[in-house]
This record gives sequence, structure tokens and C-alpha cells, in this order.
Amino acid sequence: MQKYAVINAIQQTRDLDPPRPDSVPQRAAAGLRVAYLINQYPKVSHTFIRREILAMERLGVKVDRIALRGWDGEVVDELDKIEREQTRYVLKDGLLPLITASARTCVTRPRRFFRALRAALGMSVHAMRPLPYHLIYLAHACRLLEMFQDEPVAHLHAHFGTNSAEVATLLALLGGPSYSFTVHGADEADNGSYLHLDRKVRHAKFVAAISSYTRSQLMRHVPPADWHKIRVVHCGLEDVSFAPAGAAAAFPDSPLFLCVGRLSPEKGHLILLEAFARVAAAHPEARLVLAGDGPLRPMIEARIAELGLETQVRITGWISSDTVRDEILASHTLVQPSLQEGLPVVLMEAMALCRPVISTYVAGIPELVVPGEVGWLVPAGNVEMLAEAMEESAVATPQELRRMGEAAHARVLARHSIDTEAAKLAGLIAERA
Repeated sequence: MQKYAVINAIQQTRDLDPPRPDSVPQRAAAGLRVAYLINQYPKVSHTFIRREILAMERLGVKVDRIALRGWDGEVVDELDKIEREQTRYVLKDGLLPLITASARTCVTRPRRFFRALRAALGMSVHAMRPLPYHLIYLAHACRLLEMFQDEPVAHLHAHFGTNSAEVATLLALLGGPSYSFTVHGADEADNGSYLHLDRKVRHAKFVAAISSYTRSQLMRHVPPADWHKIRVVHCGLEDVSFAPAGAAAAFPDSPLFLCVGRLSPEKGHLILLEAFARVAAAHPEARLVLAGDGPLRPMIEARIAELGLETQVRITGWISSDTVRDEILASHTLVQPSLQEGLPVVLMEAMALCRPVISTYVAGIPELVVPGEVGWLVPAGNVEMLAEAMEESAVATPQELRRMGEAAHARVLARHSIDTEAAKLAGLIAERA
């Protein structure tokens, strides 16, 4: 483990925005009515948003859930079913309410309407989507304006810098509530100029980035005068996600690797299969579980057959958060060989349950995973080094795995408690809304 000493020293940096528990702005947020705007909610991959909303409510913030779509989406988690019942959907009643809301807003607020229209036209230039989409986003904003006239909110917080953030921007220009939004992934920053993030940040009260890396990538697209608006607010876990203090992790007798996530190219499953084939050749008793589903499943299943790993690799399909927890507890190491990421919540979940992790030097992952201390990091897309890390994990003693698991638990508890992170967000809202 000495080879990681220099890396560890470099990674011992403090967050840009340290937690401020029980701060005055946080206390001021209690009693505020805040709306959350998400493109699709609830959703299997949006559990972290649900955690944040519930944590905000524990702080005394009244949260209205609003989504553009998702009322008919498949959900497997009982908590998501409850969330769906509490969510209002902008598109559920079809296009007529959007058209009539737009017409009324144009008549009653012509100057604001045409200001928002100019902004929508501006955000359609060199954009990810053509002009008609941006006009629809303006109609969404007009519909929300009427909803908030009937039930006012103090602030609107959107998740992702895509269409939900654009609707929030247009709504503010129409005279709606102040807004903020959270940026999650590299794809948002990579497409920052096409998403017109500079305009969205300009009109926002603040922007939350889930990691320092995400903040740095946003800074590429935002004028320096607005950099102060971009604050780090991590995704977090609830207390029940953490193993009890002092509980010794029980590891399986033979290596059982777990990978959790959508079966899509950027998650690196095909790289993982190549690496696992090498480990399985030396350790026939080793097993790999791929928890999730997605468009790459047929190709993954075909590659499993080509490598002769049918008896050693299992694909679960979509599973609930409780089942994910069970799979983590049954594993000895979590492996997330991502080629592109923000900061995978499942890494936090595994570390919270005292499991070592193997992942890649991508985006915000190195801010959480300290190699040699809580697990291993390898260059993305490198089969040889991934196989080497998995081999080291496979031959590690239970004592070594337990030591790394305990360090992982302590690190994620210090950095990713949802109540601490929600308090930071609530404080920013109360301070700037």
C-alpha cells in the first residue's frame, strides 16, 4: 500500500463548502415553501433526489414536488410509489393547459412574456434541441407560473442543468420565484455551451455542484463574475444507509464482486467482464453480480457467453433500493469501472456498509475514494489494471478487507450524510432566495 502514499497526500484536501450544521440560514429555511422541479420523477436512478427532498422536509422545509413527466413510469420501490402520489405533473393533462396558460401570460404579462420568449429563442441557438422544444419549455414555465400564483412558493430548485433548469430560468423571467439548480454529471458540463449554462447560472441565485470536479467543469462555461454562485453540495445518504457503529462487516468465503448501475456503455461493464475473466481463470470460485438493466444488456449477455462465464456472472435486472443493500452486504467488494460519471451514489452506499470499492480516476470519484485506504482506483478503460485491482481484492484477507471497509465507512459518513448536505442546501436557499 506504500505506492499510494503520495496519492493519499494529494487527496487530503478540504471541500470548498464545508458543512455548516445548525447555521442561521439553515434555521431560517424552516417553514419555507420550496418547489422541486425534475424532468422525470420518481425514477429508479433518481433515488438521491428523493433522499434530498425528505431530508429537506426533516429540516422543516415544505417541499412541493413537480415533474414534467413520470406519472406512468415503472417504479419498483415502495417509497417511489409514495413520492409519485405527492408529485404534480406539468404534462399529465396534455397540451391544452400549456397553450391556454401561454396565451393568458402573453396577454396579462406581455413585457415579461416577450423577455422570456427572447431568452427561449436565444437558448435554441446552437442548442442540444431545436427551437420547438424551447417554445414548449416556455409553455411549461407559463403553466408553472399559474400554478404558483394559486400556491406560492419562496423558491424553486431544479435538478440537472438541462430542460428543467431552462424552465426554471424562463419562469423567473416571467416573474416567477427565484431559482437554483443542481448539476450532476460530466455530460452536462461537456455540453455546457449547447445547454447555455452561462445564461442559466446568470439568472440563478446559486448553483449546486455535486463535487469539486463538477464545479470546476461548470466554471469552464460560466463567466468568472458568476463563479461565486457555484457551491459544492454533495449527494448524501440517510442514517439508515450506514452500518451500525462498531459493527464488523461479514465477508463471503469466496470473492463476490458487485457492480450496480444502468447497463449502458459509459458504465464500463464490457471492460469489467474482460477483467473478471482473468480473475475467474485464477479463482474459479469467484462470482460477479451485475445489478441493473439497460440497452447494453443483450451485448453483455452475449459477451458473458463468449467468455464462458454463464455460471459465474449473474444479471439481476432492475431491483429496489432494499435489494441493492442486500446485494452489497452479500458482496466482498463493489466494482464501478465507469468511463464517465458524476459521483456514483452506489459507491457511497457500499462504503457506508463497510465494503471496499474499486473504481476509476473519473470526475469526482477520486474525491471520495482514497486508493490504498478505502479500496482501489484504476485508469478508466484499462482492463489490465482493473484485473490487477480485482485480483488484489480477491486475495485480500478478511482483516484487510475489514480495515478498508471501516475506513470507507468513516470517510463517507464524514462527507455524505444527507442531513448535513440538505442543511447546506437549505441554508443557501434561505440566504439567497
